Amino acid sequence: MFTLGNFLTLSTFGESHGLAYGGIITNFPAGLEVDFEKVQYQLDRRKPGQSAIVTQRKESDTVVFQSGIFDGKTIGTPIGFIIKNENQKSRDYSHIADAYRPSHADFTYDQKFGLRDYRGGGKSSARETVNWVAAGALARQVLPADVEISAYVSSVGEIFCEKPYQDLDLSKTDESDVRCPDPATAEKMIAKIKEIKKEGNTIGGTIMCVIKNLPAGIGEPVFGKLQAELAKAMLNINAAKGFEYGSGFCGAKMTGKEHNDLFNIDFSTKTNLSGGIQGGISNGMDVYFRVAFKPVATLLRPQESVDRDGNMVIVEGKGRHDACVLPRAVPIVENLAAFVLADLYLINKLRRL
Repeated sequence: MFTLGNFLTLSTFGESHGLAYGGIITNFPAGLEVDFEKVQYQLDRRKPGQSAIVTQRKESDTVVFQSGIFDGKTIGTPIGFIIKNENQKSRDYSHIADAYRPSHADFTYDQKFGLRDYRGGGKSSARETVNWVAAGALARQVLPADVEISAYVSSVGEIFCEKPYQDLDLSKTDESDVRCPDPATAEKMIAKIKEIKKEGNTIGGTIMCVIKNLPAGIGEPVFGKLQAELAKAMLNINAAKGFEYGSGFCGAKMTGKEHNDLFNIDFSTKTNLSGGIQGGISNGMDVYFRVAFKPVATLLRPQESVDRDGNMVIVEGKGRHDACVLPRAVPIVENLAAFVLADLYLINKLRRL
């Protein structure tokens, strides 16, 4: 259960306060000239300490590839990589060695394994996503060059970006600390996160992801549908609470006459409520989906809880934590999507002569 993918796979290792994170990618095709700068760029987008509204843990998140690449090209053997942890402060977690933080994985990991690494959450830490970004950024290079994967923060709490993605310049997403490409909305979001952070509190929201120029035919019937594979990947992200694609839950309010995407003579569709997916297979239109994230469970304020012996205790978060996961989750969503797409794209290559 530590492996992502069907044909192209990623198996990961590492804990938040261990020596390093890393992974092994199997079935990566030989002959790809790797753009290492693009891989590191995506890791830099995810790393902590980027702005005042995210955790101030300082990590370079430098990836080192240890196998499967020779003279800058993939050679068809498993690709191994590591990313060292450089800035752990384990003493910040000594107070929860025997106490369970509300809405964290502390209790459930103890129940499952009988013990847990309490330092930063161990394997349940969102720092695990550094592996996914590294692998996804590499897998992205397998896809056709014109495939564009763009995610952005579409809401923070009750603050929504009201403009549809077609009216936004998604190339400007990274120009704001909150990674919302609408400047006016971004300003409100940043102000809200700062207000919440000052209270020692946290806040959630949603991320929209848009995939352009994906060829038709990507996705597998019956249990490998494109939307299902994307949903599985996204719902494995720490703090993810929901997934919808195309018309999503709004589609449940519509009639078939309203919802059907009628064809044009070039096989495009007049509308795209299907979200670029029909029968679990891409149809050549934009694929778009939204992921909902809960507020971060660690609060820098006292909360009632229990310890391993069932005694009532007070826990309070210490150290460096995100008040809102959304800005750093944008590259996680993008690169996880890239890994899923690369996996299904390679499978599709086998489907007919």
